[in-house]
Amino acid sequence: MARRKKIYEGKAKTLFEGPEPGTIVQYFKDDATAFNAEKRDVIEGKGVLNNMLSEYFMNGLTQIGVPNHFIRRLNMREQLVRACEIIPLEVIVRNFAAGSMAKRLGIEEGTPLPRPIVEYCYKDDALGDPLVSEEHIAAFGWASQQDMEDILSLALRVNDFLSGVMFGVGIKLVDFKIEIGRVYEGDFMRLLVADEISPDSCRLWDLETGQKLDKDVFRRDLGSLTDAYSEVARRLGVMPKGATPMKPTLIN
Repeated sequence: MARRKKIYEGKAKTLFEGPEPGTIVQYFKDDATAFNAEKRDVIEGKGVLNNMLSEYFMNGLTQIGVPNHFIRRLNMREQLVRACEIIPLEVIVRNFAAGSMAKRLGIEEGTPLPRPIVEYCYKDDALGDPLVSEEHIAAFGWASQQDMEDILSLALRVNDFLSGVMFGVGIKLVDFKIEIGRVYEGDFMRLLVADEISPDSCRLWDLETGQKLDKDVFRRDLGSLTDAYSEVARRLGVMPKGATPMKPTLIN
């Protein structure tokens, strides 16, 4: 069988043409990067865990009526998703001060925010994904005013869902980022949640101990990233206790 045509390769995933028109195969890599790819490593099993966890979260969103690009998981490292036009923004929802927000505003990390705060970054690795305002988004035509209202609604619905799911297994959802895509059905356009939802794109802290269970473990050299992601998967029932993430090769 001929090897699939590669469409795009990013820091954590590779995209291939899907088996049907309008579909894409999303392959999760074991690569870990931080600080705009200045820090790099390969973490065995990370891609398997992120694939399974993203499937879990996307299916959960589907069940509560939040549109997303996920169709089905194909194997341990690949999932079939709907092709869409990605809006060039990272949509960040923050429930507690952490990371760049804590540094920018001089707020102690872990401080609860008065309400969820939604921020936007322009997706451009060369520029370091700079923070932008709705004025920038409108001025440069990245999204319309109606798009922005719909994006905000989607982001807050995802936040409600993820916060509840995580709280139920003893995890605090500090913040997360999502990407939004456009799909066209005739003359009708709608927005949906795209890319992935995983510990790569969330900050997750144990409710009791404050232990970090996300990519900050890699950023700050706090231990085994695979152990942290495995703990999240076990608590959610995505991976049985005692199981070890496998590292299969790409199936052509």
